[in-house]
Amino acid sequence: MGSVGVLTNSVMVCAPLMAQSVEQMVIDMHSAKAQGADVVEVRLDCISKFQPRQDLETIIRNKPLPVIIVYRPKWEGGQYEGDEHRRLEALRLANDLGADYIDLELKVASELIWELKNKHQNGGKVIVSSYLNGATPSKENLSHLVATMQATEADIIKVVSNADDITEMERIFHLLSHCEVPAVAYSVGERGLISQLLCPKFGGALVYGSMEGNSIPGLPTLDSLREAYKVDCINSDTKVFGLVSKPVGHSKGPLLHNPTLRHVNFNGIYVPMFVDDLKKFFDVYASPDFAGYSVGFPYKEAVVQFCDEVHPLAKCIGAVNTIIRRPCDGKLIGYNTDCEGSITAIEDALRDQKYVNGRSLNSPLAGKQFVVVGAGGAGRAIAVGAKSRGARLIIFDIDLERAKSLARAVSGEAQHFESLAHFQPENGAILANATPIGMHPSTDRIPAAEETLGNYQLVFDAVYTPRKTRLLKDADAAGAITVSGVEMFLRQAIGQFNLFTGREAPKDFMREIVLAKF
Repeated sequence: MGSVGVLTNSVMVCAPLMAQSVEQMVIDMHSAKAQGADVVEVRLDCISKFQPRQDLETIIRNKPLPVIIVYRPKWEGGQYEGDEHRRLEALRLANDLGADYIDLELKVASELIWELKNKHQNGGKVIVSSYLNGATPSKENLSHLVATMQATEADIIKVVSNADDITEMERIFHLLSHCEVPAVAYSVGERGLISQLLCPKFGGALVYGSMEGNSIPGLPTLDSLREAYKVDCINSDTKVFGLVSKPVGHSKGPLLHNPTLRHVNFNGIYVPMFVDDLKKFFDVYASPDFAGYSVGFPYKEAVVQFCDEVHPLAKCIGAVNTIIRRPCDGKLIGYNTDCEGSITAIEDALRDQKYVNGRSLNSPLAGKQFVVVGAGGAGRAIAVGAKSRGARLIIFDIDLERAKSLARAVSGEAQHFESLAHFQPENGAILANATPIGMHPSTDRIPAAEETLGNYQLVFDAVYTPRKTRLLKDADAAGAITVSGVEMFLRQAIGQFNLFTGREAPKDFMREIVLAKF
């Protein structure tokens, strides 16, 4: 096997390779190394017309980093459907040729593992794996499975499940932190993403990452593991922060919060959390390790009931976008940083255009007609902020009763969303979109009638993916001042960072990140 290293208890980044030709597999091995992988998992069952001796010699002779050889049969979720004897012979051959790791399914491990270990004495390791159908088993059943796997005397064990809910990951973390041998355990799919990202915190041996241009659901990219999440910096003391949302794939929070946490030398990680059931989530993740959350669509209002205490501004708004677990007693405290984040962005844009409002020395919004589209959590924050500045509110929502409820809270007017297509605003009014309309991938939609955009002095869009939405492009063409949701995102994130860490956020540093990466 040469001088190429083997896995230790410290986490290593692994790229799964599923090329259909051995030539492409060799190319991908070198690409994976260049993108930050420590080890690659070579799936022999994906190679078309696989020739065991010829192809394995090519792979092992040309490997630039350690290789895990996997030949996954159909009955364990793979693609191989041929003779089982031939499959096992190929794994024996890989071992003989000097593969760094051989992955054996639990079903066949007991009959092969001693043979491989006795035959190959110069450092090759055996991984015993189990791919589970359905939801992640209970802690008790996982413990029985792990005991069975450890009894094979595997060097490393690997357990993979299909996550139906993010709360199942807590069982994965329990497995990792209590296993007596190096372990790999994760769940596939978007709900299982945190099982990869938090693997180093709980003692996992491997974290998987996909190569550029080859995204795999539930896997972070190799680049994000190295650059955004810096998995080599995560340890058992790392505090976990995350975005509680559904969906979460659009979020750029990790690109901002993780570098900023490292910039101030705070041992924390910020991860996307695809949550289906708020009550289950907060019941299961009650550990002090889970120190705080951003709250996104569609939970900003619903999450209020799960907070032990709510800050007066958030209570007035009726929506929470930030939760902190108070260290002294573990209670969840809810805050809202959307309100000031959005309103100050709008005010500053008006002031930058040297707009003067003679009726108020405090805010250029005083007395202005302010149209809010969407009466959810973000809309409530914007409306309450605008009301506090003396604006006159009109609320549009697809749910008229929800619009009326918000309108009563801000002494405004409520209308159904459909009537917005025919609504004629006052000249110089403000328009704020607080719906997901225009968010990637449905980027061609706008919430208001295009022909009315010229009547607005300023148009704000809370959507920040893409940065320049179609609404903002059309408003800009119509002559309105435009404010991107990126500006609101930055300002509310600064407020969140202060609450997460108890420190003053490095505002200039955070703005530089947003300008460079958003």
